[in-house]
Amino acid sequence: MVFFFRFGSVSSSKSQLMNSLINEKHNTFFHRNCPGSSRTRVLMDGVVEIAWFCSSGSYDDKFTECVAFCNLHGDAGDHEKQLQILTEMASVNVVLLTQPDSNDRSRTKLEELCKGSKPIICLLTENASTLIKTRKGKYMIGLKDRNQPEVSEELRRAINDCLSESSSTFRLKDVSKHSGIRVDEEDDDDCRRGREAAQQMMSLLEKKDLREIKESFLPHQGKLWHQWSQKNKELHRTRADETEMEISKKHTEMRKILEQQHESDISEFMKLFIKQMNIDAEHEKMFFIKWLIILLYEYISADRSALLHKYNEKWSTVLKLNDNIDKSEQLTTAQTEFERISEKLQSAAFGLEHIMREIGQIYESCSSVKKNKKDLQIHFSSLPSLAAEMMVSGFPLELMDGDAAHVPLVWISAVLDQLVQKLGDQRIFVLSVLGIQSSGKSTMLNAMFGLQFAVSAGRCTRGAFMQLIRVSDEMKTQMNFDYILVVDTEGLCSLELGRSTRHHDNELATFVVGLGNLTLINIFGENPAEMQDILQIVVQAFMRMKKVRLNPSCVFVHQNVSDITAGEKNMEGRKRLLENLDEMARLAAQEEDCDAKCFSDVIRFDVQNDVKYFAHLWEGNPPMAPPNPSFCENIQELKETIMSEASKSHVMMLLDFKDRIKDLWEALLNERFVFSFRNSLEISAYRKLETEYSKWSWSFRSAMMESENKLHNKIENEAIHEVEETDLQRELKKTSEEVEKSMSEFFEKDKDKDILIQWKTSFEIKIKELQENIVRETKRKLNGIVQQRDQKKKIEAKRTDHENTLYEKSKELPLKLKDKANDEETLKKEFDLFWEQSADKIISDTPPNNDIDIMRDVIKILSDIYEGRLPADHIKEDSEFINIFTVWSFFDYVIFKKSKKKGAKEALKDAYRTMKETFGHIRTLSPENEAQIRSLVSDVDQHTDKMIQSFNISKMGYNISDIQQLINYIKARVIEHQEGTVKYEFKKEFFIDLVLSICKKANKMIADQHRLFRDANDPVIYVEKKREEYYSIFQKYCNEAPSAAIFGEIICQKLKEPIEQSVYKKTARDLTYEIKRNCESLNGNRLNLEKHILKALAEEEDFVKYMDYLNYSRLHFKSFIRDEVSRYINDKFSVSVLPKMKMNIKLLQQKIMKAAHESTEHVQVNRGDAGLWLKSFTQQLSHVLIFSEKDLSGEKHHDVDDFNLLEDVIKKYLTAIMSDISNSFNTDTFPVKLDYKFRPHELLTDHFCQCCWVQCPFCKAICTNTIGNHHGDHNTPFHRSIGLNGIYFNYTSHLSTHICTSAEASSILYFCPNDSIDDVPWRDYRRAGGVYADWNITPDLSELPYWKWFVCRFQKDLEKHHKKTFEGQGKIPDEWKKYSKLDAIESLDNYI
Repeated sequence: MVFFFRFGSVSSSKSQLMNSLINEKHNTFFHRNCPGSSRTRVLMDGVVEIAWFCSSGSYDDKFTECVAFCNLHGDAGDHEKQLQILTEMASVNVVLLTQPDSNDRSRTKLEELCKGSKPIICLLTENASTLIKTRKGKYMIGLKDRNQPEVSEELRRAINDCLSESSSTFRLKDVSKHSGIRVDEEDDDDCRRGREAAQQMMSLLEKKDLREIKESFLPHQGKLWHQWSQKNKELHRTRADETEMEISKKHTEMRKILEQQHESDISEFMKLFIKQMNIDAEHEKMFFIKWLIILLYEYISADRSALLHKYNEKWSTVLKLNDNIDKSEQLTTAQTEFERISEKLQSAAFGLEHIMREIGQIYESCSSVKKNKKDLQIHFSSLPSLAAEMMVSGFPLELMDGDAAHVPLVWISAVLDQLVQKLGDQRIFVLSVLGIQSSGKSTMLNAMFGLQFAVSAGRCTRGAFMQLIRVSDEMKTQMNFDYILVVDTEGLCSLELGRSTRHHDNELATFVVGLGNLTLINIFGENPAEMQDILQIVVQAFMRMKKVRLNPSCVFVHQNVSDITAGEKNMEGRKRLLENLDEMARLAAQEEDCDAKCFSDVIRFDVQNDVKYFAHLWEGNPPMAPPNPSFCENIQELKETIMSEASKSHVMMLLDFKDRIKDLWEALLNERFVFSFRNSLEISAYRKLETEYSKWSWSFRSAMMESENKLHNKIENEAIHEVEETDLQRELKKTSEEVEKSMSEFFEKDKDKDILIQWKTSFEIKIKELQENIVRETKRKLNGIVQQRDQKKKIEAKRTDHENTLYEKSKELPLKLKDKANDEETLKKEFDLFWEQSADKIISDTPPNNDIDIMRDVIKILSDIYEGRLPADHIKEDSEFINIFTVWSFFDYVIFKKSKKKGAKEALKDAYRTMKETFGHIRTLSPENEAQIRSLVSDVDQHTDKMIQSFNISKMGYNISDIQQLINYIKARVIEHQEGTVKYEFKKEFFIDLVLSICKKANKMIADQHRLFRDANDPVIYVEKKREEYYSIFQKYCNEAPSAAIFGEIICQKLKEPIEQSVYKKTARDLTYEIKRNCESLNGNRLNLEKHILKALAEEEDFVKYMDYLNYSRLHFKSFIRDEVSRYINDKFSVSVLPKMKMNIKLLQQKIMKAAHESTEHVQVNRGDAGLWLKSFTQQLSHVLIFSEKDLSGEKHHDVDDFNLLEDVIKKYLTAIMSDISNSFNTDTFPVKLDYKFRPHELLTDHFCQCCWVQCPFCKAICTNTIGNHHGDHNTPFHRSIGLNGIYFNYTSHLSTHICTSAEASSILYFCPNDSIDDVPWRDYRRAGGVYADWNITPDLSELPYWKWFVCRFQKDLEKHHKKTFEGQGKIPDEWKKYSKLDAIESLDNYI
């Protein structure tokens, strides 16, 4: 090792001088004169770089041995540790310096080195002398005004002289033996443990013959696997005279082979590998694999080198004997020996790919007999996951076993399934590579993509390997793919096989060409004979692809071309290639019985753009030749061509790739080539779009929630008096931009973008409408709060007056009791007496908040409407009201209008639906009318919910006028509905039951909100709540506490309720976001939610709940969301809800204290008073809390002047308040103390229920579109039996079992729609118009287990409910009864 360093600042570049020694054409070390460099170092001071010079054995080598050059950057005097270690380890030290100065701090070290025995060469930048040998091993060379080559030559001569006399050698790992040197692989625990595990495995291989290792340690991939592969090929390639008995015999033999393979023991070597691969530490696992690869390569290198030497010698002998006709016997002997050596060479090949092949065979043998091996420490089903993890981590996986020439299909399919499990079904671009042996295919791929395919002459890829390359986010904007999957193959015409390879080469080429979107055909040099061999194979493969309607593309790469700049030569080369391709196409066409006269008849091919010429890889002769920049440019050009092709290529998914492997391999086994491939369905793409729409809409709602809360606080604090839409649009601007970006990326980058584009415009319009609706609704709510704020002033003024009175008296009383200030008992009695008197006066002056009875008020208003003539048998005191939401049909609530144009018989026909088959027809209330009424009920219920929330009862209190408004609204909607185009009128019972049902449902919500109002405003409760607070103030006045201390305590008392409300609301919002993200049923779109609702219904098996879902889906959804949220809160209270509350308390406390501190500073700077302090304090908190100056308008604070004390008091009492709030927080108080509109389930209901609720006119299934009033047809993937809708065959009591989708496929089923006397074939249902025309019902004869199970499970309940039976024509098929509840639940994942 030669160590270069410098002392002080020198004019010459040390690194540049070293480069001239190693390679004049290449900057091995980066230096100050390199392009892009500078004279100053920013990062490199103290860094030591190392480079090796390797001798080629040539006469003109600069050094005769392998020499390591170490380069210390910066002044060596500043880096004593590096200097000491490397000068000791070096064979020769080379130092650059100016003329040594007697006072130079480095002179001592230099003298020490010169006196030592180790050779040293001094390069003096201010000296012009030539090479001088001062004494043995000591040299001096001047650099000033010297010629660079001359200096380099002298320096090289001096180093060689020193090395010839030196016996010291250098090992890099010895550096770690010096104290203070840290080695990553020793200090990193994962690396160390990985190496130890790899070494433990390698210890099992000690003293083992390399050629016997695979047989001993990897028995599953030996003879049995090869036998099975051969039998499998024979089985698929049956003879013309082969009988079924013989075919059956082959099956039996193959099963026996697999059983024998399964009985084989797993070696300790493989057990250790599997055990290590199953550890949880990912980094340790990766280090283990890397170390194992390194150690295996080291282990086999020596023996393989010896075998390769024999192989090359014997090959040379065979070539010589080929030319000598007289020595044919010797030739035969030599060829036999050559094949024997070739087999030894193959058996000696041992790497990670063979270990993974063994795991694959263990898995295949276990899968075949469907049981685990006795000595396998894990279940065999987890083995594919190990291989998938390795692929994700960047390791190649063997696709085709090169030794058996067979694809382990079961293993590969399982690995790809696991890959999909880990990554998702990603879009891939498959790049295949073909070429003759040792043509540089793997080297090209490694250079292009940074892969890890094995490269070295004589040890090339066997079979086929695949490796994943992740596409960067930047590149995804240019391409349609998430990953590139590279398939590298063994060389065609491989000598290593030692036998005729034509059939195998054709098989391999067909396989990889069929797999690839693009195939690179690699040709080394311009040898016409070699080119002819590969072109014949490739053209035949492409011709087969044409016959099976696969359309891969290809690029030819000529490597090692001598003069790639010669345009005319390249043109001639292209012309010659095309002529060869055309000739090969004609020959292949004869063999494949295909009509093709030229290569362009087989595949789209542009000879100008699809042929690339590559320069030599090295610039000069190895081993010291640097990479040729032209080769790198060629690689980049080819990469850009591949990327361009990828951007235009057909999208292939990982699962598609798995299917294609299976189809191609089975086709090759059968020697037939007719396949078909399946693309994704539109419904799948649309569901994905709906899921994204759900995320986009949630982004808007969650952003507006935060803004609404801030503006609400400001309104209550009278900081703002009106909210404009422009204000809200501004709040949403950032979210709007993010959503637009997300939408753009989704429509441009999704794998189904070609399908999705048809909905792009409509969804952009919907998102815009959604944003506008959210803004309008928020504006309405906030401006409603502004109006209510003004109405509340009277209530708040009275409360403020009471507080002022109590405060003044609490302040005056201590003055009267001044002489008794030390008598605590007397003071307490006096305060209690004063408080009782004050409380009595306040209570007597304030009208009490009586208990409310909402239903009593409802009945009173209804009685007034009907002037006391309510149906006596319809409503009785204390009776259960009829719940309109549980009514199955509205037939009893309507009176049909008389037709002005038709007879009575036809009018009656209008009101009924008739469905008939050859055996009868069915009559019931028109589905159109049923749907209209049900929609009215649901819409009125939804709107009244919003009205109740807008009353703000928790702040304003309940008033009978609220109920009056609700009833007036309901009445107006009912009148509006029946005065429309409908052909019926409502009986008064409909209006009464609708009012009672809605008010009964809202009763608890109104009562809960009024309770919050009463707790805040009832004089008795209020006085009792304030007692302790004012006693504390009284005590402080008695003790003559400073005004600032008293004022601080009062502020904290006033802050308690606003803090509590703020924390509760913030926690509720945070919890809503978390539930939306983490709760499985609520983290997707509406369809996902419905799937979980149906699963829950099946689990509970509650018929009543099923009827709720079928009749009023929206209400059931709301109820389910409420239950899910409640369950989540209860289950996660201690681990999620409580920590959120405490975090929000902490954050709010910090904000309040920050506001107090900044207010104190503001007052002190401006020499203000307490009024200025309070104004600053409340303004800073106006968007955080409902707290303003008016809350302290009655408190006298003119004498407060110690603001530091005020701040300290607030800090003290605030901590206690926060602790009280935190301690009182539990699963009971959380919902009770929150207004309904702030509760998580209400926020989530708003999000999920703003969608389409239209039901199928036949089976009442809900449209699954996530957008209300959406464009296009209604549809659902999950129709039901029409018998659930109560439809039965006419003149019978038999419910129908028809399902919409199967009935739609029928050619014998008819129905008579509303307003028509004509029969309409069910398959042409859209002809009926109205609601029928708006639905898209696709013929589907699939199983639909869920609703079939439901009908069987609840047959008796349905029959009792409808007063009909499933008999006769409506008998339930026996096949339906085979479905279990588990089948039904699992089927939801397939259909939804």
